[in-house]
Amino acid sequence: MTTADTTATTPPHGPLAGVRVVELAGIGPGPFAAMLLADLGADVVRVDRPGGPGLAIDPAHDVTNRNKRSVVIDLKAPDGAAQVLDLAERADVLIEGYRPGVAERLGVGPEACHARNARLVYGRMTGWGQDGPLARRAGHDISYIALTGTLGMIGTPDAPPAVPANLIGDFAGGSLYLVVGILAALHHARATGTGQVVDAAIVDGASHLSAMIHGMLAAGGWQDRRGANLLDGGCPFYGTYETADGRYMAVGALEPQFYEVFMELLGIPDKAPARDDISRWSELREAVAARFKTRTREEWTAVFEESDACVAPVLSLREAPHHPHLAARGTFTDHGGITQPAPAPRFSATPTAVRTGPARPGADTDAVARDWGVPRLLTSPRTPQ
Repeated sequence: MTTADTTATTPPHGPLAGVRVVELAGIGPGPFAAMLLADLGADVVRVDRPGGPGLAIDPAHDVTNRNKRSVVIDLKAPDGAAQVLDLAERADVLIEGYRPGVAERLGVGPEACHARNARLVYGRMTGWGQDGPLARRAGHDISYIALTGTLGMIGTPDAPPAVPANLIGDFAGGSLYLVVGILAALHHARATGTGQVVDAAIVDGASHLSAMIHGMLAAGGWQDRRGANLLDGGCPFYGTYETADGRYMAVGALEPQFYEVFMELLGIPDKAPARDDISRWSELREAVAARFKTRTREEWTAVFEESDACVAPVLSLREAPHHPHLAARGTFTDHGGITQPAPAPRFSATPTAVRTGPARPGADTDAVARDWGVPRLLTSPRTPQ
């Protein structure tokens, strides 16, 4: 049975079953946002371009394309825009991640799509946003979080800011905000019959993530520098410590009752009073660090695992799926030989699942043309399977 046939016969899963999404292929936050909608049950059709997007990994391992279907359309071909508009006419949502103005030049911008489908939610995913001095400039996650102040908060005071992969900008400040915007706009469209454009800019989302910190800054409870605050590693009972085997433990014993348990189990209760004396924090940090260096990560894990000390081992990506708690919850799943995070969050009435592996470019043209009623798709360039 082909991938397309399997997808067509798989029972619907998730609260978004019945929602149709067109994703104009890109990299990073756009595909992840579309994956999240697909995980929630939406029928996501990814419009791949001939040759695929830049920086793409092997399509067979690109987990951000799971639970989707794919067609290949050359938007620069004479009939390319018309084929996308045929899909947009039948869709509830469209996602694109081009620089401002590109979708319009290709003939698939909001005005053209809304002329065919007034209820369409048109989601735009960019780093800088649709306007502003930098709107048409190139950039990446690190560029966006640098300007928002979030990158400058991360790391130790005596070293350059630490790079947090591309999680804060692309995915937290970008994808998740795009999905929130799409769901809100979809609710509005269903209530009023009117779609709209969702302008999701990573600089906006990443800035919004720091709302609590800005409040603390205004109140005088946060210093505008790295490694000097309660939650940025400046506090000796909220940070990471190396163990005897060169691994690490994470400590988050902020509240007094948790701190008391932490100090007792760590074996230095005599140092506990230093908690409330910032002038003694360096002394406390040295004492905590010295104690953690006396045992391995496994040994310290055993010491703290049955307590409320808020201490946990720092695991690697390959180790995490095997942790007893994550394994018990099924936080990770294996599908098609790939260990990957399971869909989140969870729903009591409309459970989600990894239904299909990563969509192969062009593999689902026949099924999408049939299911969406778009026979013109059958003229699109296709990738042999």
